[in-house]
Amino acid sequence: MSVPQPAPVRTAEGARMSQPPVLFVIDHDAGTARALRDDLARRFGEDFRVIAETKAPAGLSVLRGLAELHERVALLIVDYSLSGMPGVDFLACAHEMHPLAKRVLLVERDYSAQSPIVQAMTLGQADYHITKPWTLEQDLYRVVSGFLAEWAKDQQAGFELFSVIGREERSTLELREMLTKFSEPFRFYSADSERGRQLLADRGLDESQLPVMIRHDGYTLVQPTLAQMIAAVGGNIVNDVSECDVAIVGAGPGGLTAAVYAASEGLLTVVLEETVSGGQAGSSPMIRNYPGFPHGVSGYDLTRQSCEQAWMFGAHMLFAQHATGLEGWDGKLVVHIAGGHQVTAKAVIVATGIAWRRLGVPRLEELVGSGVFYGAAGSELRAMAGQDVFVVGGGNSAGQTALYLAKHARHVTLVVRGDNLERSMSEYLIREIEATANITVRLHTEVTDGHGADHLEALTLHDRQNGTTEQVPAAALFVLIGGEPRTQWLPQTIQRRWGYILTGRDVVRDGTDPGRWPLDRAPLPLETSIPGVFAVGDARYRSIKRVASAVGDGATAVRLVHEYLVPEAADELVDEPQSVG
Repeated sequence: MSVPQPAPVRTAEGARMSQPPVLFVIDHDAGTARALRDDLARRFGEDFRVIAETKAPAGLSVLRGLAELHERVALLIVDYSLSGMPGVDFLACAHEMHPLAKRVLLVERDYSAQSPIVQAMTLGQADYHITKPWTLEQDLYRVVSGFLAEWAKDQQAGFELFSVIGREERSTLELREMLTKFSEPFRFYSADSERGRQLLADRGLDESQLPVMIRHDGYTLVQPTLAQMIAAVGGNIVNDVSECDVAIVGAGPGGLTAAVYAASEGLLTVVLEETVSGGQAGSSPMIRNYPGFPHGVSGYDLTRQSCEQAWMFGAHMLFAQHATGLEGWDGKLVVHIAGGHQVTAKAVIVATGIAWRRLGVPRLEELVGSGVFYGAAGSELRAMAGQDVFVVGGGNSAGQTALYLAKHARHVTLVVRGDNLERSMSEYLIREIEATANITVRLHTEVTDGHGADHLEALTLHDRQNGTTEQVPAAALFVLIGGEPRTQWLPQTIQRRWGYILTGRDVVRDGTDPGRWPLDRAPLPLETSIPGVFAVGDARYRSIKRVASAVGDGATAVRLVHEYLVPEAADELVDEPQSVG
């Protein structure tokens, strides 16, 4: 069964005009295929063509014809129980012809571990699922709109807010990475390209002033600072609040959650972030174990929405604010910021997270930004198309980055010092990696050297088990080997262990050390050795290093701030902020 298609639109010269993108549906049951086709066409028919089939050979033939005509397919919606050919096999064949299409399995709702979608998602055989039977507004239209939004984001063409002109050097790469972290659309032009030279000449600039960032309205930044870049994309860098109820240092998941709850509960809240919001989670390409997102959520989307939510509740968000010190003064707490500014608060929540550990290999450090990157892939992703790339690390961040890169790179090698992944990586990630053909895991291995003049060309790998060393070609190296807590700015009176902040029962209360707990009462659960200063997220000793746990810390810390500020009123707080009618 096929949906009758309109004749191709042609110009006066007879040239075939591009058709709208396709939503392709196949189900062995003709009634189901027809109903899904009609429901999708009713909502999305103005912008997409909906094609439905019931037989695998006919469906593949249709898709082959679309590929030959270079027609875009946005969604492949395939019945798992397709007769004659398993749905996941059909998806695999169809995706080879239309690699940019999002893969959707159509399954019966089954909340058991044996449900086919569990294995399909774990093995990376599908991107999303739709359950049968569906309701239009809740199940079908809402989720398909989300699928299409993700498909649209992956398309090359589109509006570009910025043009970046530069060379493949550290300052330009840092600028591109920051725009990527903000998820701002931009296009890079080499200063040696015709377009790059034209953009510079139009503004009376030359190659000695690189990098240059030009906004779509013509606003131009030459060798922009971090603060200028943030201001250009709409981030607030003006510190016009000198006193508040609670100052939150750091805008990762823990800090942003604290800001949401603090501001919604009536506390005058200031958030100070050294760069932009998101923390490590913000650069994670896909978080699949955060509650409420069965198909996963990008770290950027999750933290961007949290930042917007905190702002909507009234939190004052300040970016490009590097905290340099903390002290008590006249019964208040003072956070010092680079440039001589300061914010005075009744309570402080430290949510500064961790910074990536370095490999410490001199040649690789020289190539940082020129093929060597610390942290997850960002603006470099599309540049990895057809390349051999390496990821160092055995944790979830390394696994997520390897899977993300594998969608574009020719081959990805995950380099792990240990003898297995099970101790440090979630099982679902391990299964996805094992099921991804162009990822290789090398255990007992470390990177000991890098090679290349202006950019990375090769790596030296040392097998710690048998003692052998080899040199391998490499276009890029992404290093994700854990981090060091960002706590160096705190005073000595904040107790730490291995750099991580001690809180609650871990705070030392006796002895003669000037950093010992000064009060008769015990510290509150997330309270540090300075009363009124709380720590949340990855910078805290004994933290779980998961987004959900950081979010829990942030919410809990605000409850404890209330108890610290007004002990007798804390028990009267409701569990959740109430909406205003």
